[in-house]
Amino acid sequence: QVQLVESGGGLVQAGGSLRLSCAASGRTFRNYAMGWFRQAPGKEREFVATIDWTGDYTDYDDSVKGRFTISRDNAKNTVYLQMNSLQPEDTAIYYCAANRVSITAATKFVDYWGQGTQVTVSS
Repeated sequence: QVQLVESGGGLVQAGGSLRLSCAASGRTFRNYAMGWFRQAPGKEREFVATIDWTGDYTDYDDSVKGRFTISRDNAKNTVYLQMNSLQPEDTAIYYCAANRVSITAATKFVDYWGQGTQVTVSS
């Protein structure tokens, strides 16, 4: 069993930055691929970024490439999402995800979800 707790969301002006954190319980954190998804009001949940268990492989949705960076610290059981140059269209609830197999842009179901953290970008 893995529990995921996100933090770091908030209100920021366009062009600003936030860093989201996702703390995982359990000693098997390093066995999981991790990802970030987001869901804006009235829209489906969508893929944002993923990182494999080693931290060597990452992938991003085209809409955030060059602005967001995903990373993980297996010693701290934590995955991060550094978000720079935020825009109003980045406003959403951001969810952390853990999966025993790799996460891709097509992934809809994962083993574990966090409860989400709200990110609001004002223009």
